Order: sequence, then C-alpha cells, then structure tokens
Amino acid sequence: MFKKIHSNRDPRDTLYSELKKEFSVYVDKGNSVFKSLVCGYPRFFFGLMIALLVASLILAVAMHHKMLPKDGVATVPKTRAIPVNEGFDNIMAAGLALKRTIRLRRQVDSITAKKTLTQTDSLTLLRDLDSLQHIRITLPH
Repeated sequence: MFKKIHSNRDPRDTLYSELKKEFSVYVDKGNSVFKSLVCGYPRFFFGLMIALLVASLILAVAMHHKMLPKDGVATVPKTRAIPVNEGFDNIMAAGLALKRTIRLRRQVDSITAKKTLTQTDSLTLLRDLDSLQHIRITLPH
C-alpha cells in the first residue's frame, strides 16, 4: 500500500545550498562594496543614522496627536462580557421559539388545508400568524 519513493538526488543539495551557489557571487560583491563605503565614510553614515532616528522621533510625536481621538467625538462604548449563563439562556429561548414555530406552522397548515373555514378557524389562523410574526421579530438573528 505504501511504497517508498527512491530518489537519486544528493541529500546534501538543498534549496538553500543551491540558492547560495547561484547568488553568493552577487551577495559577496554587495557586501564588499557596502563595507568599503561604510569604512570609507564612517562619520557620514553615523550622522545619517542619527538624522534618521531624529526624523523618526519627530514624525512619531507629530503623528501621535493626529491618532488620538478628539474629546468631542463619541467613542464606541465597550460592551460588557456576556456570561456563559446568558448564552445558554439565549440558546434555550431560541430552542423554545423554534418548537413553538413548528407547532404553529403545523396548525396553520392543517387549517389552510381545509376546504371551508369556520369563524373559529379564521380567528385561530389569524392568531397563529400573528404569533409567528411576533416570534420572527423577537428572535435575535
């Protein structure tokens, strides 16, 4: 059922080793150029580093005021955590509403299947349809 797959690939050849073979020439050349630049102009790169840090600090402080909400703006109120009992209560209420809906629909179907309706049947049908509508409105979706 399970057949071992044999490969003639050298296990030392991995994706990393192949990429290293291919691009190591370019990476080494880039490293040597960067090292010669940094060693040739150390004060310039130190000053550039300090200037970038100061610019980052200034931007962070300047943008901080824009990110804070204004006092006049209404914030979204934090909702309280719903306890587990309330969750189970909601599930139980939905189950009871579903049972009541099924019972009312069966009753509506049996009344509408009749060829002629009496006054009592009409009143029962209206009451059941109103109850179904009320259940649909009150149930959370």
